[in-house]
Amino acid sequence: MVNLAKMDKWAVGKCFDYSVLGKDTTEADIREGCRTAVKYNCAAFYASSYFWMPVILEELKGSDVLPATGVNFPFGNAPNELKLFECEKIVKAGGKSIDTTMNIGALKSGMYDVVLQETKDFVKACQGNLSKVILDVAFLTDEEIATGCKIIAEAGADYAKTATGQFEGPSMEQFLIMKKTLKGTNIGLKVAGVKFPRPQNAYCFIMAGADLIGTRAAPAMIDALDQMREIGIVPAYQP
Repeated sequence: MVNLAKMDKWAVGKCFDYSVLGKDTTEADIREGCRTAVKYNCAAFYASSYFWMPVILEELKGSDVLPATGVNFPFGNAPNELKLFECEKIVKAGGKSIDTTMNIGALKSGMYDVVLQETKDFVKACQGNLSKVILDVAFLTDEEIATGCKIIAEAGADYAKTATGQFEGPSMEQFLIMKKTLKGTNIGLKVAGVKFPRPQNAYCFIMAGADLIGTRAAPAMIDALDQMREIGIVPAYQP
């Protein structure tokens, strides 16, 4: 569990995956995003597809910020062979942290074997790079959230992620279902789709057990650390 009392602003950057995902994203946006991710010591920088991976690798060279992108983002309902083809292309292009969107239509239809096999195939296709599986919990019942998390754990992914951030984000109650379901496993918890007010909610998710926050608002959230300490949401710094 993240111990925010031991983290200054530089260290807390590693609690954030910074993303630039807009449909109208330009090369200049990607370059600026990468430089911002390095400046704030983020864990990873995400684009919406591997199209920008050469630019991302160029900008992140020499840093420990992971080049990252998504598979079949944000819907997750493409045929599995297409998802795997995309994942393989991402790995070949240099992606080190990869998010896939679970086919929640199949999950809600009770096609658990299909979803499990797709998730296992995704983890294998990541070839040892970080694998993160997105649920988009706003579309799921509490039982479906728990079932999705169990599938993620059985498949051996590195992270279960709340949402794509393109639709409604998670409630704390939904996040805690994920946390409870995955207790005792090695699966990390990534929260995306943090609602307003974003800094307060982001740090509350971390205090509740999130390992990562995925967001386009990472710089503002990191900059808000001292204020969050001042008002008591985050514990005082104890180096």
